[in-house]
Amino acid sequence: MNIRQLELRDLDAVLAIQSASPETARWSRADYERVAQGDFSGWVAESEPGLIGFLVARRVADEVEILNLAIVLEARRRGAATLLLDEALSAAKDAGARRAFLEVRDSNIAAILFYERQGFFGSGRRANYYSDPVEDALVLTRSLD
Repeated sequence: MNIRQLELRDLDAVLAIQSASPETARWSRADYERVAQGDFSGWVAESEPGLIGFLVARRVADEVEILNLAIVLEARRRGAATLLLDEALSAAKDAGARRAFLEVRDSNIAAILFYERQGFFGSGRRANYYSDPVEDALVLTRSLD
């Protein structure tokens, strides 16, 4: 498995992965173009026969926010999400970030358990944060120190 920066050539595959992952935030092609152009940080996981996942993050001051992460169903629980997250957190730490955070749907138990295994803990709740369906978000945080 190879982890690399998200590029313009990846957009069709990233959108297909997002489409097949209903728990993932819905971004437009233009949003991902901004990632590929460097407005946000983005990485993809490659394995035969192609892309199997992606992660998008942004760093502001001494924090990094994980904005979107998805892995194709057939490749889940094989380490791709961990490798993507490790890459994002390592890059953020190298750039001076001291804390990471993210929001996750209250009902997305698999994601919550994954992030807890990665050292994140619950630090808040955003009422009615998500739509379609309306749902609270749990805010999860992790120190990078």
